[in-house]
Amino acid sequence: MTIFSSNRRDVLKLMAGTAMLPLMAAAMPATAQDVALRAIVISDLHSAYERIGQLLAAIETRIAADKAPHIILLNGDLFELGNAVATRSAGEIEWTFLAALAKLAPTVINIGNHEPDIDNDLANFVSRAQALGITVLSNIIDKRSGNPYAPSSAAVKAGERAVIVAGLATNAINTYPKATREMLDIPQPVEWAKANLPEIVKADAINIVLSHAGVVADRDILPVLPDGTLLVGGHDHLNFVHEEGATRYVHTGSWCTSMTVATITGPGKAGAIETVTIHRDAPASPALKTLIEQTLEKHLTAEEREVVGKAAKAMTVDEAGRHVAHLIAAKTGADVGFIGHTSFGAGLPAGDIRRYDFNASLRFDGKLMVTEVDSETLVQILKRCNQDSNIPLAARTGDYLYAMPEKPEKKGRYKLVCNDWSATNQKSYFGRSDLAFIEVPDVKLKQTVLGGLS
Repeated sequence: MTIFSSNRRDVLKLMAGTAMLPLMAAAMPATAQDVALRAIVISDLHSAYERIGQLLAAIETRIAADKAPHIILLNGDLFELGNAVATRSAGEIEWTFLAALAKLAPTVINIGNHEPDIDNDLANFVSRAQALGITVLSNIIDKRSGNPYAPSSAAVKAGERAVIVAGLATNAINTYPKATREMLDIPQPVEWAKANLPEIVKADAINIVLSHAGVVADRDILPVLPDGTLLVGGHDHLNFVHEEGATRYVHTGSWCTSMTVATITGPGKAGAIETVTIHRDAPASPALKTLIEQTLEKHLTAEEREVVGKAAKAMTVDEAGRHVAHLIAAKTGADVGFIGHTSFGAGLPAGDIRRYDFNASLRFDGKLMVTEVDSETLVQILKRCNQDSNIPLAARTGDYLYAMPEKPEKKGRYKLVCNDWSATNQKSYFGRSDLAFIEVPDVKLKQTVLGGLS
């Protein structure tokens, strides 16, 4: 995934400042207010076993090499229901990962829509994480008791630093596991933020807000926050940094492909943001390496080990998304193919592709749907697509469509094809509700893509 950070100047300033610290240390003792806080931010991990060991190793290395106080922030979606090994093993790898984090630094989790994937009773996730010493945050109400599953905010100590952390969830109920939906009462994120955050975050404190509500809601939450707040986004599987005064709004990628390190020197101070890429071929943490190997060996079926395709080179998630959009257009004779960004998890490895790897990349199957539009309508639709470049926050739609080709041949009318989820949710994806889709008979999404990989 392409990494974007607009805070290079801040990082250089920080380095310049810290270079003087050894000379100053003899002259004056360090206090809590003199020591920078490092916040290690991760989100939307989705049981990505091909990188979770490498992610833990990167976090371990960072903390071991840096005496600054650290706080670890996980902004939702640890699990992935579509990962058959995760469900069969009851998330053993993920729970071992959490236990390791809790031993490294104060750790905070904001509940996302995939926390109840493995155990559909969210209360069990909360109690088990808390037993590890992890601070769990959520604004979701348990309908059975009328009480929150967890506090929506907490004051967390990282060394001598006190940090106020708040958390809120997405209210897109259909993105939660079906079996858990009737237990959840989730407030509208912006309304909740306006009603509650002014009483939680303080102008004279280090404030961090973990939002799993997505970009569209977060844009309206930003004005509620004191200047200098770190707002962490999630749910949309994006990777960018937005600056607004001293406030920093960050999305830190997904599927364990990257992490963000925010250095915060004090209340109201702009965080210096660094994005760290996690490479699939890097060494995994010893705390997870053998466990991952043994868990995969135990739980992968012969069908999941089957080689279903080949790739000449590894593909990032964005490359895989564009490739699939191209394949479904070619299959149906459409002028442009479309598929949602979060339909994808990981990219694709080079060489042999097992069915397990394929399912981790293309998360969901479904029907293919077609419609026709005129040229002006297509122009407007394409403006919303392929948002993996460094675009302004105002232009972001959260989840978005990959579209291929990006510049189709000019003509009067165009045939479009997409997966059924994108057609059903056309207002969010296409920005309109007037597209008349019809199903392509006897053709499925994954079947089509596998045909293009074989």
